[in-house]
Amino acid sequence: MTAALGLGLVATACSSNSATSTATSTPKTTASASAKPTAAAAAMPFLSQLHAGSKIASTVPAKGDVNPYGVAVVPATAGRLTAGDILVSNFNDKANVQGTGTTIVQVSPAGTTTLFADVAKLPAGMSCPGGVGLTTALGILPGGWVIVGSLPTTSSGALPGLDPAGCLIVLNDQGAVAETITDKHIVGPWDLALTSTATSAQVFVSNALGGNTSTRDGIPVTGNCTVVRLDLALSATAPPTLASATVVGSGYPWKADKAALVLAPTGLALGRNGTLYVADTQTNTITAIPQALTRTSAEPATAGLLSAGGALDAPLGMTLAPNGDLVVVNGNNGNAVEISPAGRQLTTRTLVKNGAGDLFGIITTPQGILAVNDGTNTLDLFRS
Repeated sequence: MTAALGLGLVATACSSNSATSTATSTPKTTASASAKPTAAAAAMPFLSQLHAGSKIASTVPAKGDVNPYGVAVVPATAGRLTAGDILVSNFNDKANVQGTGTTIVQVSPAGTTTLFADVAKLPAGMSCPGGVGLTTALGILPGGWVIVGSLPTTSSGALPGLDPAGCLIVLNDQGAVAETITDKHIVGPWDLALTSTATSAQVFVSNALGGNTSTRDGIPVTGNCTVVRLDLALSATAPPTLASATVVGSGYPWKADKAALVLAPTGLALGRNGTLYVADTQTNTITAIPQALTRTSAEPATAGLLSAGGALDAPLGMTLAPNGDLVVVNGNNGNAVEISPAGRQLTTRTLVKNGAGDLFGIITTPQGILAVNDGTNTLDLFRS
């Protein structure tokens, strides 16, 4: 447990306490305490300013769900939601079967973990094709509406033989399911990014399934998935309603994977200029979808290539740093990579030593980076 952090949200969307390392270094300078910051210091990459990580709290509820995936900071107090607390969604159940986790925990900055919601059973009249397995797709809309993605598996952890499969689940500020959002363009929602006003929201979802090109015994093996924009109408007295769904990105290959369940486009980050950035795990790339807020057609994944290879190694979660750069965490080595909006890989930082499979959801705050550690089932803070 740590002292109160006073966290605040900067951008929408690890248990090693050893010192972190930097793959690319910046020149060291010395200055007196009274000296003004230099231009070089002001331009220092965000990751170069991070210190060693520290555990905030365990993300395991009494039910025993593990494998934390999604992270969202509560922007305003409402019902059981407390401003500054962090919501974390769990993807695995107590037996560690992927795609069967049903819980969202709420973690206070002081390190107290409480159960916010358990979506083990949907209310009568609501459905989610294939069932419930909560993913990295986690966000909070005005009015305290919590939206979370579901990519369910069978009891043995196999991908569902459905197309579309999964849904978005909307919970009220008490943690109760208010509705499910299903659509032919929502197929295994894996991550999300959103922007909103008091009366409307635009939710971008990266799909991990759909467009099946190969199946085995009725179970999908490979395909080509999409990124979709969901335009929602918001009300102070009723759950959000889906006004329209528009595919804004297409041609992202996905494939089933025994260790990771599925390799597909994962991390999403909405840039300040309306560009949507996509971290694609299988192709080891970051792509850009321009004019994502208004476009009416799909940008092919190959047309928007921004950065490929280099320090990227199965990129998963992604967030926007305070300086406008992208911060992406790798699935294969526990590193974070900072990339400029122009696609230049600026620096690499080890968040979890030998952390293959440990990092997934991340988010930036004024204090640094919050990241879930799947290896230790904790929420960690890396201070800037």
